[in-house]
Amino acid sequence: MVGIIAVGAYVPRLRLQRQAVAAAHAWFAPGLRGLAKGERAMSSWDEDAITMAVEAARDCLTDLDRGRVKKIVLASTSLPFVDRQNAGIVKEALNLGDDVGSLDVGGSLRAGASALLDALYAAKGGAGEVLCLASEKRKATPASEQELINGEAAAAILVGDGEVAAEFLGGHSTSVDFVDHYRSDGQDFDYGWEQRWIRDEGYSKIAPAAIKAALAKVGVFADAVDRFIMAAPLKGVNDAVAKACGVKPEAVMEPLAEVLGDVGCAQPLMLLAHALDSAKAGQTLVVVGFGSGCDVLVFRATGKPARNGLGVAGWLARRKAEPNYFKYLAWNGLLPIEKGMRAEADQKTAMTALYRSRKAVFGLVGGKCSKTGTVQFPKTDVSVAQNDRAVGTQEDYPLADRKAAILTYTADRLTYSMDPPLYYGAIEFDEGGRLFCEFADVDADDVVVGASMRMMFRIKAVDEMRDFTKYFWKAVPDYRAAATSALAAE
Repeated sequence: MVGIIAVGAYVPRLRLQRQAVAAAHAWFAPGLRGLAKGERAMSSWDEDAITMAVEAARDCLTDLDRGRVKKIVLASTSLPFVDRQNAGIVKEALNLGDDVGSLDVGGSLRAGASALLDALYAAKGGAGEVLCLASEKRKATPASEQELINGEAAAAILVGDGEVAAEFLGGHSTSVDFVDHYRSDGQDFDYGWEQRWIRDEGYSKIAPAAIKAALAKVGVFADAVDRFIMAAPLKGVNDAVAKACGVKPEAVMEPLAEVLGDVGCAQPLMLLAHALDSAKAGQTLVVVGFGSGCDVLVFRATGKPARNGLGVAGWLARRKAEPNYFKYLAWNGLLPIEKGMRAEADQKTAMTALYRSRKAVFGLVGGKCSKTGTVQFPKTDVSVAQNDRAVGTQEDYPLADRKAAILTYTADRLTYSMDPPLYYGAIEFDEGGRLFCEFADVDADDVVVGASMRMMFRIKAVDEMRDFTKYFWKAVPDYRAAATSALAAE
């Protein structure tokens, strides 16, 4: 049986308050007040489509053997690199073998649904288990509606043949050069067309035809659909399309607009992952991705749990309200600020050294002495064991998924940081091994000796002269414990 084996997600900690954005633009665009309700997911300066995809993948693969993954597909319209495979970086961060395939998919907001559909077809053909990721960090013009509507997040879905949480019944694709918006090479922002035309000529005509064709292929009647998952950011469109297809109104899934925002090509996969949390055995789910045509996927839930990690609900519960609109602008390069001379250090990366050290840098793989059991980072030829400096005894020892605790810390306002003060210090992993690193997603009360920490893949620095992003791991408060507590409180 081919279908969905596991799902995962990642939502950044911060939630930009829409009221703060609308208030800042009230002098120029008072009409934005109509979109000022709720909040949207806002990534930190050191997060992008790659780092969020890594976290979603880790969430999906919680308690699973990563060796089962045969290919990674990363869908996004906001990938950091144009000519460097972004999915390949994710593969390295997950510490997967070099025999794992990787592929980037983009060019349309249905890229996430397209990637998932192709992954399922590949699994049907015997390609093995495929990890399908969709991640977005899109820029929006200040004072535009998209600035309030958009969100930033990532979703992960592991598909394959075997014991699944949702059986793949079939799908259907259409390709139509319907230009509701576009972004040319070298441009930061989308250019959009008039919403009524998009609704009436795009969604209302293209989507229903594709949905009806998909349902006909798999022999499912529209009124038998239990979960209708569509990610149109325009108000009322999801309901209108469902009605045009004969899907009952109560089947239309809430798009999480007021707590998450529209996360682009990741939205259909996010909503699917969220729906599988409560889907009962035998229920039929229809997923629709729209953009330059339409992709439709039909699933039947088996009743087997799909989530092992926090999932969408867990990450949404791990939140901090962000009322500072200027911080959002500065972090996204939309507001030039004086960074000072300490920000002028040359960040050039030696590609030869990065390649040789990629397991340590991307995978946070240290070493463990096979003779004494001593754990260390980085891995070296000589063990750091105090009483036995054994040579050539180091074995690979991944540290990224191990808990740690703060040993020492500093809050530094002299060192340059986009989020001052810069917190950093020494941490010790539960099973041994120490690392001196930066902390992220922390407030002053979080940074105390002994505090439980976990590692997250983040942007370390950006070489602005050569336009190259450097990645490494940072320590963050134990988000799993915090999110679990928040869910229990609700």
